[in-house]
Amino acid sequence: MDVAAEAARLRGEAEAKPIKLPVRRRVDERHRAVTPDGLTVWFTIQVSSHARIQEAVFEREGRAPGDEEVEAWLAALFPGPRPAEAFGIPGSGTRRFELFESDATEAPSA
Repeated sequence: MDVAAEAARLRGEAEAKPIKLPVRRRVDERHRAVTPDGLTVWFTIQVSSHARIQEAVFEREGRAPGDEEVEAWLAALFPGPRPAEAFGIPGSGTRRFELFESDATEAPSA
């Protein structure tokens, strides 16, 4: 599988149809790819009037995807700043990476 091409497809779909916040954050099933070796990759963009969340989820049955498996995907899905890995359940077969962007000029006042 061509990771760069598939990542570009996922990013394009997520950019075209971002999830509008406020809603309970979720992964969009339409933005999913499955590699021949069984790694499932989701990429979602969620937006509000003053924030944007880019999220990549990697899942493999039986074991968590390794660093080497997700690195090429992360580089292709997040061409700018690097995402942070979210805390997960120990022993889970899922890894989640998030990049939060906020517009300070649009942030609500306290």
